[in-house]
Amino acid sequence: MSTTTETGSILRQPKAVWAVAFACVVAFMGIGLVDPILPAIAGELHATPTETVMLFTSYLVITGIAMFFTSWISSRIGAKRTLLAGLALIVVFALAAGLAGDIESVIGFRAGWGLGNALFISTALATIVGAASGGTSSAIILYEAALGLGLAIGPLLGGLLGSLSWRGPFFGTAALMAVGFIAILTLLRPSSDGAKPTPTRLSAPFRALARPALGLLAAAAVFYNFGFFVLLAYTPFALVPLGVGDAIGLGLVFFGWGVAVAVTSVWVAPLLTRRMPRTRVLWLVMPLLALDMLALALFIDSLPAVIAGVIVGGLLLGVLNTVLTECVMEATDLPRSVASSAYSGVRFLGGAVAPPVATLLAEAVSPSAPFVAGAVAVLVSLAIVVLGRKQLRAADGEHGSATAETLLEAEAIGVGDAS
Repeated sequence: MSTTTETGSILRQPKAVWAVAFACVVAFMGIGLVDPILPAIAGELHATPTETVMLFTSYLVITGIAMFFTSWISSRIGAKRTLLAGLALIVVFALAAGLAGDIESVIGFRAGWGLGNALFISTALATIVGAASGGTSSAIILYEAALGLGLAIGPLLGGLLGSLSWRGPFFGTAALMAVGFIAILTLLRPSSDGAKPTPTRLSAPFRALARPALGLLAAAAVFYNFGFFVLLAYTPFALVPLGVGDAIGLGLVFFGWGVAVAVTSVWVAPLLTRRMPRTRVLWLVMPLLALDMLALALFIDSLPAVIAGVIVGGLLLGVLNTVLTECVMEATDLPRSVASSAYSGVRFLGGAVAPPVATLLAEAVSPSAPFVAGAVAVLVSLAIVVLGRKQLRAADGEHGSATAETLLEAEAIGVGDAS
Protein backbone atom coordinates (compact mmCIF):
# COMPACT_ATOMS: atom_id res chain seq x y z
CA MET A 1 0.00 0.00 0.00
CA SER A 2 1.52 3.30 -0.99
CA THR A 3 2.11 6.14 1.42
CA THR A 4 0.11 8.45 -0.78
CA THR A 5 -2.89 6.22 -0.65
CA GLU A 6 -2.68 5.91 3.11
CA THR A 7 -2.24 9.63 3.63
CA GLY A 8 -5.01 10.54 1.25
CA SER A 9 -7.50 8.28 2.98
CA ILE A 10 -7.04 9.65 6.49
CA LEU A 11 -9.87 12.19 6.25
CA ARG A 12 -12.23 9.92 4.31
CA GLN A 13 -13.50 7.78 7.16
CA PRO A 14 -16.84 6.28 8.21
CA LYS A 15 -18.86 8.13 10.85
CA ALA A 16 -18.08 5.43 13.40
CA VAL A 17 -14.36 6.18 13.09
CA TRP A 18 -14.94 9.87 13.73
CA ALA A 19 -17.12 9.03 16.74
CA VAL A 20 -14.34 6.98 18.31
CA ALA A 21 -11.72 9.57 17.32
CA PHE A 22 -13.77 12.33 18.99
CA ALA A 23 -14.02 10.28 22.18
CA CYS A 24 -10.25 9.67 21.96
CA VAL A 25 -9.63 13.41 21.84
CA VAL A 26 -11.71 13.92 24.98
CA ALA A 27 -10.07 10.94 26.74
CA PHE A 28 -6.61 12.30 26.04
CA MET A 29 -7.73 15.76 27.14
CA GLY A 30 -8.06 14.23 30.60
CA ILE A 31 -4.27 13.71 30.79
CA GLY A 32 -3.34 17.39 30.58
CA LEU A 33 -6.62 18.82 31.81
CA VAL A 34 -5.46 19.19 35.40
CA ASP A 35 -2.09 20.77 34.52
CA PRO A 36 -3.28 24.42 34.58
CA ILE A 37 -5.30 23.94 37.78
CA LEU A 38 -2.66 22.15 39.87
CA PRO A 39 -1.59 25.35 41.70
CA ALA A 40 -5.25 26.37 42.14
CA ILE A 41 -6.18 22.96 43.57
CA ALA A 42 -3.19 23.11 45.92
CA GLY A 43 -4.29 26.54 47.14
CA GLU A 44 -8.03 25.90 47.41
CA LEU A 45 -7.72 22.49 49.09
CA HIS A 46 -4.64 23.39 51.20
CA ALA A 47 -2.52 20.64 49.63
CA THR A 48 1.23 20.37 49.12
CA PRO A 49 2.67 20.05 45.60
CA THR A 50 3.40 16.36 46.24
CA GLU A 51 -0.18 15.74 47.36
CA THR A 52 -1.51 17.62 44.35
CA VAL A 53 0.48 15.72 41.73
CA MET A 54 -0.94 12.53 43.17
CA LEU A 55 -3.85 13.39 40.84
CA PHE A 56 -1.58 12.09 38.09
CA THR A 57 -0.22 9.17 40.10
CA SER A 58 -3.55 7.68 41.22
CA TYR A 59 -4.87 8.04 37.66
CA LEU A 60 -1.82 6.39 36.09
CA VAL A 61 -1.45 3.61 38.67
CA ILE A 62 -5.01 2.40 38.19
CA THR A 63 -4.78 2.87 34.42
CA GLY A 64 -1.59 0.80 34.36
CA ILE A 65 -2.92 -2.03 36.54
CA ALA A 66 -6.22 -2.18 34.66
CA MET A 67 -4.38 -2.34 31.33
CA PHE A 68 -3.22 -5.86 32.17
CA PHE A 69 -6.83 -7.02 32.23
CA THR A 70 -8.49 -5.01 29.47
CA SER A 71 -7.76 -7.56 26.73
CA TRP A 72 -9.40 -10.24 28.91
CA ILE A 73 -12.48 -8.03 29.35
CA SER A 74 -12.81 -6.81 25.76
CA SER A 75 -12.36 -10.32 24.37
CA ARG A 76 -15.45 -11.37 26.32
CA ILE A 77 -17.84 -8.43 26.02
CA GLY A 78 -16.66 -6.96 22.72
CA ALA A 79 -15.06 -3.64 21.74
CA LYS A 80 -18.20 -1.50 21.72
CA ARG A 81 -19.30 -2.50 25.22
CA THR A 82 -15.77 -2.01 26.53
CA LEU A 83 -15.61 1.48 25.03
CA LEU A 84 -19.00 2.41 26.49
CA ALA A 85 -18.12 1.04 29.92
CA GLY A 86 -14.93 3.09 29.95
CA LEU A 87 -16.69 6.28 28.90
CA ALA A 88 -19.43 5.80 31.48
CA LEU A 89 -16.88 5.40 34.27
CA ILE A 90 -15.04 8.55 33.17
CA VAL A 91 -18.29 10.57 33.20
CA VAL A 92 -19.18 9.36 36.71
CA PHE A 93 -15.76 9.90 38.28
CA ALA A 94 -15.10 13.23 36.53
CA LEU A 95 -18.37 14.52 37.97
CA ALA A 96 -17.46 13.14 41.40
CA ALA A 97 -14.02 14.82 41.27
CA GLY A 98 -15.66 18.14 40.44
CA LEU A 99 -17.94 17.79 43.47
CA ALA A 100 -15.20 16.71 45.90
CA GLY A 101 -14.35 18.80 48.94
CA ASP A 102 -10.82 17.64 49.80
CA ILE A 103 -7.65 16.58 48.00
CA GLU A 104 -7.93 12.94 49.15
CA SER A 105 -11.34 12.60 47.51
CA VAL A 106 -10.13 14.14 44.24
CA ILE A 107 -7.17 11.75 44.20
CA GLY A 108 -9.50 8.81 44.76
CA PHE A 109 -11.94 9.85 42.05
CA ARG A 110 -9.07 10.34 39.62
CA ALA A 111 -8.19 6.69 40.27
CA GLY A 112 -11.71 5.68 39.19
CA TRP A 113 -11.28 7.93 36.16
CA GLY A 114 -8.11 5.97 35.37
CA LEU A 115 -10.04 2.70 35.34
CA GLY A 116 -12.47 4.08 32.78
CA ASN A 117 -9.60 5.49 30.76
CA ALA A 118 -7.86 2.10 30.65
CA LEU A 119 -10.97 0.37 29.32
CA PHE A 120 -11.46 3.03 26.69
CA ILE A 121 -7.98 3.72 25.33
CA SER A 122 -6.95 0.05 25.30
CA THR A 123 -9.80 -0.63 22.87
CA ALA A 124 -9.94 2.61 20.89
CA LEU A 125 -7.09 1.99 18.45
CA ALA A 126 -8.30 -1.55 17.74
CA THR A 127 -11.72 -0.12 16.93
CA ILE A 128 -10.33 2.60 14.70
CA VAL A 129 -8.17 0.10 12.80
CA GLY A 130 -11.12 -2.21 12.32
CA ALA A 131 -13.40 0.51 10.97
CA ALA A 132 -10.99 2.90 9.23
CA SER A 133 -10.19 3.02 5.55
CA GLY A 134 -6.58 3.20 4.43
CA GLY A 135 -5.02 0.43 6.48
CA THR A 136 -3.06 0.28 9.72
CA SER A 137 -0.70 3.20 9.07
CA SER A 138 -3.54 5.60 8.40
CA ALA A 139 -5.32 4.40 11.53
CA ILE A 140 -2.22 4.98 13.65
CA ILE A 141 -1.79 8.50 12.29
CA LEU A 142 -5.46 9.27 12.94
CA TYR A 143 -5.15 7.89 16.46
CA GLU A 144 -1.97 9.89 17.14
CA ALA A 145 -3.70 13.00 15.77
CA ALA A 146 -6.48 12.47 18.31
CA LEU A 147 -3.83 12.03 20.99
CA GLY A 148 -2.06 15.24 20.05
CA LEU A 149 -5.27 17.22 19.69
CA GLY A 150 -6.49 15.97 23.07
CA LEU A 151 -3.19 16.85 24.73
CA ALA A 152 -3.40 20.32 23.19
CA ILE A 153 -7.04 21.08 23.96
CA GLY A 154 -6.94 19.58 27.47
CA PRO A 155 -4.67 22.22 29.03
CA LEU A 156 -6.39 25.04 27.11
CA LEU A 157 -9.85 23.96 28.23
CA GLY A 158 -8.51 23.33 31.71
CA GLY A 159 -7.10 26.85 31.79
CA LEU A 160 -10.27 28.53 30.52
CA LEU A 161 -12.65 26.62 32.79
CA GLY A 162 -10.14 26.65 35.63
CA SER A 163 -10.07 30.46 35.55
CA LEU A 164 -13.68 30.28 36.77
CA SER A 165 -13.21 27.45 39.27
CA TRP A 166 -10.84 24.51 39.67
CA ARG A 167 -13.98 22.35 39.47
CA GLY A 168 -14.86 23.56 35.98
CA PRO A 169 -12.49 21.31 33.99
CA PHE A 170 -13.87 18.19 35.66
CA PHE A 171 -17.46 19.11 34.83
CA GLY A 172 -16.44 20.03 31.27
CA THR A 173 -14.79 16.64 30.73
CA ALA A 174 -17.85 14.80 32.07
CA ALA A 175 -20.10 16.67 29.64
CA LEU A 176 -17.85 16.01 26.63
CA MET A 177 -17.45 12.35 27.51
CA ALA A 178 -21.22 12.02 27.73
CA VAL A 179 -21.40 13.33 24.16
CA GLY A 180 -18.75 10.79 23.13
CA PHE A 181 -20.76 8.01 24.82
CA ILE A 182 -23.86 8.92 22.81
CA ALA A 183 -21.88 9.17 19.57
CA ILE A 184 -20.35 5.71 19.97
CA LEU A 185 -23.63 4.20 21.14
CA THR A 186 -25.44 5.42 18.02
CA LEU A 187 -22.74 5.31 15.33
CA LEU A 188 -20.51 2.34 16.13
CA ARG A 189 -21.92 -1.02 15.07
CA PRO A 190 -20.80 -4.40 16.39
CA SER A 191 -18.56 -6.50 14.16
CA SER A 192 -20.20 -6.71 10.76
CA ASP A 193 -19.31 -10.37 10.34
CA GLY A 194 -21.17 -11.28 13.53
CA ALA A 195 -18.19 -13.19 14.89
CA LYS A 196 -17.80 -13.39 18.64
CA PRO A 197 -14.46 -12.23 20.06
CA THR A 198 -12.06 -15.03 21.00
CA PRO A 199 -11.59 -15.03 24.79
CA THR A 200 -8.09 -14.10 25.95
CA ARG A 201 -6.51 -15.81 28.95
CA LEU A 202 -6.19 -13.66 32.06
CA SER A 203 -2.49 -14.47 32.34
CA ALA A 204 -1.71 -13.69 28.69
CA PRO A 205 -0.39 -10.09 29.14
CA PHE A 206 1.89 -11.17 32.01
CA ARG A 207 3.31 -14.06 29.99
CA ALA A 208 3.75 -11.74 27.02
CA LEU A 209 6.34 -9.71 28.91
CA ALA A 210 8.63 -12.75 28.80
CA ARG A 211 9.03 -12.18 25.06
CA PRO A 212 12.41 -10.41 24.71
CA ALA A 213 11.28 -7.73 22.24
CA LEU A 214 8.16 -6.78 24.16
CA GLY A 215 9.96 -6.92 27.49
CA LEU A 216 12.65 -4.57 26.19
CA LEU A 217 10.15 -2.08 24.79
CA ALA A 218 8.15 -2.15 28.02
CA ALA A 219 11.30 -1.53 30.08
CA ALA A 220 12.32 1.33 27.80
CA ALA A 221 8.82 2.81 28.06
CA VAL A 222 8.98 2.82 31.88
CA PHE A 223 11.93 5.23 31.82
CA TYR A 224 10.68 7.18 28.82
CA ASN A 225 7.33 7.77 30.53
CA PHE A 226 9.14 8.93 33.65
CA GLY A 227 10.67 11.74 31.60
CA PHE A 228 7.35 12.41 29.86
CA PHE A 229 5.46 12.94 33.12
CA VAL A 230 8.22 14.94 34.76
CA LEU A 231 7.75 17.42 31.93
CA LEU A 232 3.96 17.28 32.08
CA ALA A 233 3.26 17.16 35.83
CA TYR A 234 6.14 19.07 37.42
CA THR A 235 6.60 21.97 34.99
CA PRO A 236 3.46 23.87 36.18
CA PHE A 237 5.07 24.20 39.61
CA ALA A 238 8.36 25.29 38.02
CA LEU A 239 6.49 28.04 36.12
CA VAL A 240 4.77 29.52 39.19
CA PRO A 241 7.92 31.25 40.58
CA LEU A 242 8.49 32.70 37.09
CA GLY A 243 5.13 34.49 37.14
CA VAL A 244 2.95 31.97 35.29
CA GLY A 245 0.73 30.54 37.98
CA ASP A 246 -2.77 31.35 36.75
CA ALA A 247 -4.86 28.72 35.01
CA ILE A 248 -5.08 30.56 31.67
CA GLY A 249 -1.34 31.22 31.47
CA LEU A 250 -0.47 27.61 32.24
CA GLY A 251 -3.18 26.44 29.85
CA LEU A 252 -1.68 28.44 27.00
CA VAL A 253 1.83 27.10 27.65
CA PHE A 254 0.65 23.49 27.58
CA PHE A 255 -1.65 24.17 24.66
CA GLY A 256 1.50 24.98 22.71
CA TRP A 257 3.06 21.78 24.01
CA GLY A 258 0.07 19.71 22.89
CA VAL A 259 0.02 21.31 19.43
CA ALA A 260 3.71 20.44 19.09
CA VAL A 261 2.95 16.81 20.02
CA ALA A 262 0.17 16.67 17.43
CA VAL A 263 2.24 18.18 14.60
CA THR A 264 5.22 15.86 14.94
CA SER A 265 3.18 12.71 15.65
CA VAL A 266 1.12 13.16 12.48
CA TRP A 267 3.66 14.58 10.03
CA VAL A 268 7.24 14.33 11.28
CA ALA A 269 7.23 10.78 12.67
CA PRO A 270 5.98 9.18 9.41
CA LEU A 271 8.51 11.25 7.47
CA LEU A 272 11.38 9.95 9.62
CA THR A 273 10.26 6.31 9.62
CA ARG A 274 10.08 6.34 5.82
CA ARG A 275 13.76 7.31 5.72
CA MET A 276 15.27 5.19 8.48
CA PRO A 277 14.41 2.18 10.66
CA ARG A 278 12.15 2.87 13.63
CA THR A 279 14.77 2.02 16.22
CA ARG A 280 17.18 4.48 14.56
CA VAL A 281 14.56 7.19 14.96
CA LEU A 282 14.51 6.39 18.67
CA TRP A 283 18.32 6.55 18.75
CA LEU A 284 18.16 10.00 17.16
CA VAL A 285 15.30 11.62 19.08
CA MET A 286 15.76 10.26 22.61
CA PRO A 287 19.13 12.01 23.13
CA LEU A 288 17.55 15.25 21.90
CA LEU A 289 14.80 14.88 24.52
CA ALA A 290 17.42 14.31 27.22
CA LEU A 291 19.29 17.45 26.09
CA ASP A 292 16.05 19.43 26.16
CA MET A 293 15.40 18.38 29.75
CA LEU A 294 18.96 19.25 30.75
CA ALA A 295 18.45 22.67 29.17
CA LEU A 296 15.29 23.10 31.27
CA ALA A 297 17.34 22.27 34.37
CA LEU A 298 20.11 24.69 33.41
CA PHE A 299 17.78 27.61 32.59
CA ILE A 300 15.17 26.94 35.27
CA ASP A 301 15.14 30.64 36.26
CA SER A 302 14.36 31.92 32.74
CA LEU A 303 10.69 32.07 31.74
CA PRO A 304 11.34 32.21 27.95
CA ALA A 305 13.77 29.28 28.22
CA VAL A 306 11.36 27.11 30.22
CA ILE A 307 8.47 27.81 27.83
CA ALA A 308 10.73 27.07 24.85
CA GLY A 309 11.89 23.86 26.52
CA VAL A 310 8.29 22.73 27.04
CA ILE A 311 7.40 23.34 23.39
CA VAL A 312 10.55 21.63 22.08
CA GLY A 313 9.81 18.74 24.41
CA GLY A 314 6.37 18.43 22.84
CA LEU A 315 7.88 18.24 19.36
CA LEU A 316 10.19 15.40 20.41
CA LEU A 317 7.56 13.53 22.42
CA GLY A 318 5.21 13.50 19.44
CA VAL A 319 7.77 11.61 17.37
CA LEU A 320 8.63 9.18 20.15
CA ASN A 321 5.00 8.38 20.99
CA THR A 322 4.20 7.41 17.41
CA VAL A 323 7.38 5.44 16.78
CA LEU A 324 7.15 3.50 20.04
CA THR A 325 3.53 2.62 19.22
CA GLU A 326 4.58 1.26 15.82
CA CYS A 327 7.50 -0.65 17.36
CA VAL A 328 5.21 -2.47 19.79
CA MET A 329 2.79 -3.38 17.01
CA GLU A 330 5.57 -4.81 14.85
CA ALA A 331 7.89 -6.36 17.41
CA THR A 332 6.16 -9.70 18.13
CA ASP A 333 3.78 -12.20 16.58
CA LEU A 334 1.55 -12.07 19.67
CA PRO A 335 -2.04 -10.86 19.34
CA ARG A 336 -1.65 -7.12 19.52
CA SER A 337 -4.37 -6.71 22.14
CA VAL A 338 -2.33 -8.95 24.45
CA ALA A 339 1.00 -7.31 23.65
CA SER A 340 -0.36 -3.83 24.10
CA SER A 341 -2.09 -4.66 27.40
CA ALA A 342 1.24 -5.80 28.80
CA TYR A 343 3.22 -2.90 27.32
CA SER A 344 0.72 -0.23 28.32
CA GLY A 345 0.32 -1.57 31.84
CA VAL A 346 4.05 -1.39 32.50
CA ARG A 347 4.61 2.01 30.94
CA PHE A 348 1.72 3.69 32.75
CA LEU A 349 3.10 2.44 36.04
CA GLY A 350 6.43 4.02 35.09
CA GLY A 351 4.70 7.33 34.46
CA ALA A 352 2.90 7.11 37.81
CA VAL A 353 6.19 7.27 39.71
CA ALA A 354 7.37 10.50 38.08
CA PRO A 355 5.08 13.24 39.54
CA PRO A 356 5.67 12.61 43.28
CA VAL A 357 9.36 11.83 42.75
CA ALA A 358 9.74 15.10 40.82
CA THR A 359 8.13 17.27 43.52
CA LEU A 360 10.07 15.52 46.29
CA LEU A 361 13.34 16.06 44.41
CA ALA A 362 12.47 19.73 43.94
CA GLU A 363 11.86 20.15 47.66
CA ALA A 364 14.88 18.13 48.82
CA VAL A 365 17.49 19.11 46.22
CA SER A 366 16.60 22.00 43.89
CA PRO A 367 13.90 23.10 41.42
CA SER A 368 16.08 21.87 38.54
CA ALA A 369 16.66 18.37 39.96
CA PRO A 370 13.45 16.82 38.49
CA PHE A 371 14.52 17.73 34.96
CA VAL A 372 17.96 16.21 35.51
CA ALA A 373 16.29 13.02 36.75
CA GLY A 374 14.01 13.05 33.70
CA ALA A 375 16.99 13.40 31.36
CA VAL A 376 18.76 10.48 33.03
CA ALA A 377 15.62 8.34 32.74
CA VAL A 378 15.35 9.06 29.00
CA LEU A 379 19.01 8.12 28.52
CA VAL A 380 18.39 4.83 30.34
CA SER A 381 15.50 4.21 27.94
CA LEU A 382 17.83 4.92 25.02
CA ALA A 383 20.42 2.49 26.38
CA ILE A 384 17.81 -0.28 26.60
CA VAL A 385 16.79 0.26 22.96
CA VAL A 386 20.40 0.37 21.73
CA LEU A 387 21.58 -2.66 23.71
CA GLY A 388 18.50 -4.64 22.67
CA ARG A 389 18.79 -3.81 18.97
CA LYS A 390 19.12 -7.48 17.92
CA GLN A 391 15.88 -8.42 19.67
CA LEU A 392 14.13 -5.40 18.16
CA ARG A 393 14.82 -6.18 14.51
CA ALA A 394 11.19 -7.05 13.91
CA ALA A 395 10.22 -3.57 15.11
CA ASP A 396 12.10 -2.24 12.09
CA GLY A 397 10.06 -4.39 9.73
CA GLU A 398 12.64 -7.17 9.37
CA HIS A 399 10.12 -10.01 9.14
CA GLY A 400 8.01 -11.86 6.64
CA SER A 401 4.93 -10.52 4.88
CA ALA A 402 2.64 -12.85 6.82
CA THR A 403 3.43 -10.96 10.03
CA ALA A 404 2.82 -7.65 8.33
CA GLU A 405 -0.59 -8.84 7.19
CA THR A 406 -1.63 -9.54 10.77
CA LEU A 407 -1.31 -5.84 11.51
CA LEU A 408 -4.54 -5.33 9.61
CA GLU A 409 -6.51 -7.36 12.12
CA ALA A 410 -8.36 -4.96 14.39
CA GLU A 411 -8.63 -7.41 17.26
CA ALA A 412 -4.83 -7.64 17.33
CA ILE A 413 -4.14 -3.99 18.12
CA GLY A 414 -4.81 -2.22 21.39
CA VAL A 415 -2.02 0.23 22.05
CA GLY A 416 -3.21 2.93 24.43
CA ASP A 417 -0.74 5.75 23.69
CA ALA A 418 -1.79 8.14 26.39
CA SER A 419 1.53 8.64 27.98
